[in-house]
Amino acid sequence: MGATGTGKSKLAIDLATQFPPAEIVNSDKMQVYQGLDITTNKVMNEECRGVPHHLLGTVPPNMNFSAKEFCDHASLAVGSILGRDALPIIAGGSNSFLDALVNHHPEFRLRYQCLFLWVHVSLPVLHSSLQTRVDRMIHAGQLHEVRHVFQRNDRDYTRGIRRAIGVPEFHRFFEAEADGADERTKKMLLEAAINDIKANNCNLANRQVDKILRLYGMWKRNMHRLDATEVFLKSSRQEADQAWQDHVLSKSRRILHNFLYEDTHLPAGISSVIASSPPAMAAATAAATH
Repeated sequence: MGATGTGKSKLAIDLATQFPPAEIVNSDKMQVYQGLDITTNKVMNEECRGVPHHLLGTVPPNMNFSAKEFCDHASLAVGSILGRDALPIIAGGSNSFLDALVNHHPEFRLRYQCLFLWVHVSLPVLHSSLQTRVDRMIHAGQLHEVRHVFQRNDRDYTRGIRRAIGVPEFHRFFEAEADGADERTKKMLLEAAINDIKANNCNLANRQVDKILRLYGMWKRNMHRLDATEVFLKSSRQEADQAWQDHVLSKSRRILHNFLYEDTHLPAGISSVIASSPPAMAAATAAATH
């Protein structure tokens, strides 16, 4: 878990490849939808490194996917993964989904113990990185991608994937484009839209950190904060990769190994549920993030 853009998906995939067999359950409320892969920052097939993903790009874009529906689908996915003697890793930035699953879904609460890995980046550093990420997304073709879901007479951005940051902000630009506005006007509206996307991403990160801090009060026994700030301060890819290894991955690997194989945190009633499984199956989830 963690704010947007902190490296949750990367950590989930890294851990899945080092604790095989493992599968990832997406808990990002926008990435569950089909389409807008750039805008919602979905991991690409090559980035998955062969690790199976669940609830990633599976829901029709115009549907509303509620926290209850997530809980039901995620619980089924976790059970299915465990049935294959694999480790379920839940990864995503929608902390309200995690809250609903861990705190309010009776079946999940009764059956599983959880480890929470919180990937944290200092907010000023993260804000700078998020703004740069928006520029990369624009360069990668976000504008063309969002143009396909633009509907001139539909200003309702409260349903499905149209709620995603990076969609409603472009409405005025696309409207002007459809009206044949001059280049100066379109440029001004495009710059305003991009600036709004950057601001909204930063505001989202702030809200997510606030939510995580509240959840920490409930989960702190099994919740571990991993400071990835140093990764984002490195100027070269090689230095950043080494910082990730030192400050995030190696610590996560040690924490997860202890949780799966060494901790004696399971109540006696749970033992019969996992007796037929190897030690790795003691955990239902390791909540990592993108």
